[in-house]
Amino acid sequence: MIFVSVGTQKFPLDRLFKEIDSLIEQGLINEPVFAQIGTSNYIPQHYEYVDYMEPEQFEQKVKESDLIVTHSGVGTIVDAIKRRKHVVVYPRLSKFGEHVDDHQLEIAQSFEAAGLVVCCGENDSLLDKIELARKKKHKAFVSCKEKHIRTIRNFLENEVIPK
Repeated sequence: MIFVSVGTQKFPLDRLFKEIDSLIEQGLINEPVFAQIGTSNYIPQHYEYVDYMEPEQFEQKVKESDLIVTHSGVGTIVDAIKRRKHVVVYPRLSKFGEHVDDHQLEIAQSFEAAGLVVCCGENDSLLDKIELARKKKHKAFVSCKEKHIRTIRNFLENEVIPK
């Protein structure tokens, strides 16, 4: 199953949902698709969807799926790669009114450069990116949280609040 999630932001991502509908209609996606569409205006015609999900429902859909297509929500990306799911990141772009700037593209490209996801840019074929994500062996996610905490703590202890 393909699980599509665009988070809870106030910006729609109709472009993505239309493209998935088109791929299903053409017979190029033949498996179940479930989407969490958020504030998007486009209503999927060929797959199940909800506007929003409770965290438990969201977690269940991630578990059931083998591939996640998501906006550049860091939480969703990290959760999916920790669970060893194939991930295609479809960033919101400011030129389409999907966000205020293109930080989502930068996030997607950073995760892709680290070998963790496949990024689907504006001129890319979503179908090709889905196929690539399924074939690609991704690196395991390694959190840098503790390293960042130590760096901040050192800075605060030595620079901001010296002894």
